[in-house]
Amino acid sequence: MSESSTARGITGEDEVVDLCRDLIRIDTSNYGDHSGPGERAAAEYVAEKLAEVGLEPKIIESHKGRASTVARIEGEDPSRPALLIHGHTDVVPANAEDWTHHPFSGEVADGCVWGRGAVDMKDMDAMTLAVVRDRLRSGRKPPRDIVLAFLADEEAGGTYGARHLVDKHRDLFDGVTEAIGEVGGFSFTVNENLRLYLVETAQKGMHWMRLTVEGTAGHGSMTNDDNAITELCEAVGRLGRHQWPVRVTKTVRSFLDELSDALGTPLDPEDMDGTLAKLGGIAKMVGATLRNSAAPTMLGAGYKVNVIPGQATAHVDGRFLPGYEQEFLADLDRILGPRVKREDVHGDKALETSFDGALVDAMQLALRAEDPIARAVPYMLSGGTDAKSFDDLGIRCFGFAPLQLPPELDFAGMFHGVDERVPVDGLKFGVRVLDRFIDAC
Repeated sequence: MSESSTARGITGEDEVVDLCRDLIRIDTSNYGDHSGPGERAAAEYVAEKLAEVGLEPKIIESHKGRASTVARIEGEDPSRPALLIHGHTDVVPANAEDWTHHPFSGEVADGCVWGRGAVDMKDMDAMTLAVVRDRLRSGRKPPRDIVLAFLADEEAGGTYGARHLVDKHRDLFDGVTEAIGEVGGFSFTVNENLRLYLVETAQKGMHWMRLTVEGTAGHGSMTNDDNAITELCEAVGRLGRHQWPVRVTKTVRSFLDELSDALGTPLDPEDMDGTLAKLGGIAKMVGATLRNSAAPTMLGAGYKVNVIPGQATAHVDGRFLPGYEQEFLADLDRILGPRVKREDVHGDKALETSFDGALVDAMQLALRAEDPIARAVPYMLSGGTDAKSFDDLGIRCFGFAPLQLPPELDFAGMFHGVDERVPVDGLKFGVRVLDRFIDAC
């Protein structure tokens, strides 16, 4: 923070932890069926915090309780294209019995804020609020207009959040050409002289699908060569064990080249075991970006132990690399076979942009100013974000939610995991970097 902001008293660094804790304590679990308790409450909380510093936020409800908050900050030069900073307020459900600290307590322990959403992504929501509130209290306008969007429903595909706003309220994003959002800007310590910060420039596309097999119903004691469960389980087994071929995209190639240079050793994507063994805690995240994937996640069939059902179903989380959707679908149908009916439950495109331009330069400058051994590098996200919706408006999207992390923290394991937590120092670092980034962009 600048000296002027520090002299005023409370700063963004001072309040970011409390903002994060407040947001975590609002249970915004998204069950995918409109039964979640708190997205409206979170939208109202965010709107109140923005209104306190002079903004005029809009709360937009796409379905009862499914609310998002949007506001625009006027920049010094409104003729310049605007920047979108977006985050989602919903979280995946959590079972409190599995956690060290209650997932909706926002407990501070061992130098971290604990709770569901601590890294996905109420940390970025809190950092954004902290920076914006600090800047507006001190009258520090950004160089250009900034649109803030705190969104519902990202964890179920964004239909009632980002997708609704893009389809029904696209005027809110007039003039926006670039955006930053979640799952990027976090650190990976290589050694005492180098820390890489992974900026998301690409993400896999998705096909969440339902598989159905129709068979012949009958008595469980009878021989039945047309058992739907048997046919489906064999198909799901083939799919779950399938080794998808390695496909090196532009972003992954660039990331491996950067990492190879940093480590001083070649990384061969064709040698998966050898490559991933060198990546430590980010191996899971990177490994999933080298191939298409299809993970069986749900099974359903039958209603009584002595009745062979006439139908069996399964759900699969399918993800495809940029440029490889048609190959993925063709492979999928070949693996499943002709008896399996496949239908999309939710689908969305893959994204990929280049790692260059003034916005990337601003990220690099902001990171290096707060961490002299920082180097920003591009990477691909194996999942998806609300960037998929904003891309439809021609907005160039990056994942940049800056966090400096201790090397021993399993950051990838925090996403949707038990004992999700974010370091307090990481939050304060993120506030400083975002503040500098806004000045430079």
